[in-house]
Amino acid sequence: MRAIHIKLGRDLWRLRAQVLTIAMVVAIGVGGFVGLFSVHASLLAARDHFYTGHRLADVFVTLKRAPLTLRERIADIPGVAEVKTGLAFDARLDLGDPGPPVTGRFVALDLARVQRGQQGLNALRLREGRWPEAGTTLEALVSEAFAKARGLKPGDRAQAVLNGRLQTVHVVGLAISPEYVFASGGAAPDERSFGIWWTDARRLGELLDLQGAFNQAALRLDAGASTDAVITALDRLLEPYGSLGAVARADQLSARVVDDELDQLRVMGTVLPAIFLAVAMFILNGVLARQVATQRPQIAALKALGYDDAAIGGHYLQFALVVAALGVLGGLVLSAVIGRLMLGLYEPVFRFDALAYRTSLAVVGVSGVFTLLAAALGTWTAIRAVVRLRPAQAMLPPAPPHYRRTLLERLAGRRVRAALLLVLRDVEHRPWRTAFTVGGVAMAMALQISGAFWLDAIAHIVDVQFRQVQPGDVVLHFEPPANAMVLSELRRLPGVLQAEGYRSEAVRLHHGARWKDAGLSGLPAGARLQRVVDDPRGAVELPDEGIVLSQLLARALDARAGDTVTLAFRTGHRRQVDLPVVGVVHTLMGQQAFMRLGTLQRIARDGHGVSEAVLQVEPGERQAFWAAVKAAPAVRAVFDKRSVQQTFDERTQHNMGAFSAILTLFAVAMAVGITYNAARIALSERAWDLASLRVLGMTRAEVSVLLLGQLAVELLLALPLGLLAGRALAGLLMRLMSSDNIDFPVIIATSTYAWAALIVLAAGAASALLVRRHIDRLDLVAVLKVRE
Repeated sequence: MRAIHIKLGRDLWRLRAQVLTIAMVVAIGVGGFVGLFSVHASLLAARDHFYTGHRLADVFVTLKRAPLTLRERIADIPGVAEVKTGLAFDARLDLGDPGPPVTGRFVALDLARVQRGQQGLNALRLREGRWPEAGTTLEALVSEAFAKARGLKPGDRAQAVLNGRLQTVHVVGLAISPEYVFASGGAAPDERSFGIWWTDARRLGELLDLQGAFNQAALRLDAGASTDAVITALDRLLEPYGSLGAVARADQLSARVVDDELDQLRVMGTVLPAIFLAVAMFILNGVLARQVATQRPQIAALKALGYDDAAIGGHYLQFALVVAALGVLGGLVLSAVIGRLMLGLYEPVFRFDALAYRTSLAVVGVSGVFTLLAAALGTWTAIRAVVRLRPAQAMLPPAPPHYRRTLLERLAGRRVRAALLLVLRDVEHRPWRTAFTVGGVAMAMALQISGAFWLDAIAHIVDVQFRQVQPGDVVLHFEPPANAMVLSELRRLPGVLQAEGYRSEAVRLHHGARWKDAGLSGLPAGARLQRVVDDPRGAVELPDEGIVLSQLLARALDARAGDTVTLAFRTGHRRQVDLPVVGVVHTLMGQQAFMRLGTLQRIARDGHGVSEAVLQVEPGERQAFWAAVKAAPAVRAVFDKRSVQQTFDERTQHNMGAFSAILTLFAVAMAVGITYNAARIALSERAWDLASLRVLGMTRAEVSVLLLGQLAVELLLALPLGLLAGRALAGLLMRLMSSDNIDFPVIIATSTYAWAALIVLAAGAASALLVRRHIDRLDLVAVLKVRE
């Protein structure tokens, strides 16, 4: 073994603490990049496999009622390869508990095709139990997510109000469907209060008086067919039958929620880890460059002993590659832990057929090559100037900088103590070294903020959606719309404190060449239980005339206040009317339109009915209130705010909390690695100076202040930069996560900033304590001999 190889091993052992901290920073960058990137790729692969294997349709349409003979005309539309028609009906369910009733969507299941193993489009996967059988007993499969949330299992029973008649439904199995990965009646998905029930198509048609008819259809298109052209032809064909408008797969409710979830994960699982990896490479490059620069005398000695420039460069390159390789190996192990942890969090959310963690070799290769190149570059930039020197010249210490009164000295004046002046002078005379430490700490702090602010944003969403938009407790849905007199009856129910009537309509809005399907809400004057909230202005009172658009809908239509839009109702008389846009409000979610209830009822010309009633219920009377609601046949569906909020909180706190905790731990470890290495390298660079001051009579504490004071100044300079960078990074992530249906503001609590600053300061303090031990143990004679 050559002597230079022995030196490599001894250097790695002597600098083991720094080697391990540098490798830790690299491992964090590589682990986050590979792990989270692989989670996103694994979920995408599982989704595509699930959709393909279960033949998810390309186009979906819901309508009032159409004869089955129309199916052939749909199949004749150019570009349509396969058609599946069926029935679906939302009904109120009583599960036999004292809590609120739930809503079930009863979907027709062709038992004959199931027995032949030919379900066609949107095929189910039986997860537990057996398939329903035809007969006098109404049997059903229940969506697995709903069943698990409500504790249902094969053999249980429920009472359902189908077409005004109470029916006993027997649960015989649990199933999943690509059409209902996320099941929702139109609001936020909530597996506790809304579930899918698949039952015999023939029996369901009899119960709903829809024999020989269908009210929903799914289409598979030919390869290369124009989705827009098919949707246009389908809408034209089905408009007389009460069509609500066909939608492509990307706009189907469940698929859209899946895509939104995966898009958000794509940002968190690709953008943030990429930034982590870039920061880790910046730190690796800078730390290795400074580390090699401290070994200038050793490089000179090697040249004097006959080693050529290539051998010396190769030696230090090996040192850097060993450190980088340790980081990459640690990162790959860490990525597997992170990936499987995150995938375990998402598995009960998506419920795809098979969800397996797969690491892409391309991602591993990119992170490995990127890491090794950064290490090699950092080493080469540091060593190339030294190896060109002659041995005698290289053995001399670097020429000291030309010291003069710095700007900081002039600003401080003569009243500042000499120790502080020395610290300030060293900071200003070594701008690149200072910039490296300040920049690295600021980036670690920014990453910490970007990992922790998600919980602040979620808390803001909960406050806006569940407290400001809907102060009411319960929403009751009526189908068909009920007379406004129903509010008087509702106010007499047990525990009801207030009751307000609202109306929702499916509409299509046109502005110029653009159009968009949206929901239109009619709110009464002075509404208190459900309001239009502009973030951050607060509740908005709707004008007597005209229409108000959400910012997302206005953006999609390219409309603004003062423009005129054409509103087309998708149900009822399907009237069209031109309306002025009187305002645009910033809502957090959804493309929505709003107007006064009286105005909506007038332009619809179909009476003064309400489709929803929002109630405020006394907490102590809830059990009696729910018993009364279950006995009311006119109520088709129920929205219990407390249940939906509980589901939302559990899901977001569970998933986002874990994700935020991982990123925060990464950022903390990165901050420790940066500050510790910066302090250790500074000690290596200034050991001779500090030893000289000790010989001249300064105490250990006074010498420590000179070195650690520099670290303190750099940390203080990094704090404001880190706060600004964290805010900017959070804003970038939110912009990347925004979509046509989501527009979240950047919300960062003061406590998040404070914790980020405290953690960085704590990391600096811990690093200072560790380095202080090395200062106290300086061998003055050995250190001073090195320079002689």
